[in-house]
Amino acid sequence: MAAKKMVPLPYSFSLEDELKKNPEIKMSDIEMLREWCEKQQHLPKISDMLLILFLHSNYYSIEAAKNTAENFFTIRSHVPEFFSNRDPLGSKDLRQAFNVVAATKLPHLSKQGYKILFGKLVDPDPSHYSFEDVTKYFFMMSDLVGLESGTCDGYIFIGDSSNVSLGHVGRISPMGMKKLVMYVQEAIPVRLKEIHFINTPAVMDVIMNMAKPFMKKELWSMIHLHSSLKSLKEFISPDLLPNEVGGKGESLSKIHKEQIQQLDDKREWFIEEEKLGRVDESQRIGKSKTANDLFGADGTFKKLEID
Repeated sequence: MAAKKMVPLPYSFSLEDELKKNPEIKMSDIEMLREWCEKQQHLPKISDMLLILFLHSNYYSIEAAKNTAENFFTIRSHVPEFFSNRDPLGSKDLRQAFNVVAATKLPHLSKQGYKILFGKLVDPDPSHYSFEDVTKYFFMMSDLVGLESGTCDGYIFIGDSSNVSLGHVGRISPMGMKKLVMYVQEAIPVRLKEIHFINTPAVMDVIMNMAKPFMKKELWSMIHLHSSLKSLKEFISPDLLPNEVGGKGESLSKIHKEQIQQLDDKREWFIEEEKLGRVDESQRIGKSKTANDLFGADGTFKKLEID
């Protein structure tokens, strides 16, 4: 077998800096996790940066980090609708998603020192909206944010749902929602702290009810719906939000534009990552996995009623 090429990184990375930032991370833990990953022949060759993120997001538990590493690469390999064709310049569908939604990191941290990711439907027309493409764009953005900053005490997501309508709900499949929830819950190597939806219309309850069956209690308890910015104040200063949504931050259109530019600049990385950062099921010890093994068959959702 040819030697595997390492999954590339989009930004330069200093092991020394990360270890300084996290005295709890021991070099011996990184080596132990690396050795385990190398024995899983189906896994790609993983950079120290990702190994550190797997350890840090699991509060340094090696067993939990192994699970996250396995889930991270396996889910990304079996959900092409979110993780394939991520060329930001070569995909018409992605360009469309960039116009329909703004998904970006906000410039300032919360008072607890957490990074804030923000999303808003900027084009309210449901016929322009694809749940799969918008989710793909969100994960491309969050990949870059996570790999640029390295370990981070926590993440908060804030979604402005003022433009969400019943027409959008019809474009979200329960299976798509299940895959999204599973990836966030089991695979994404970050310390997720809070999820807030602001300006929530009544239809957000329908979306939440669609997602709830797939969520563990810990994730469900992080979610807060706010009909106005008033109740958000208990958690986070609304001043940090872009000025278009009632905050005092930079304009959303400006940071959204910069975010898209960043994705475009990392085009080569997205193409390489997709080639090298996936599992090889033919090399898996034991039974190889399929999307059905991970998520169940589509048929099991036929009976799902939406009230």
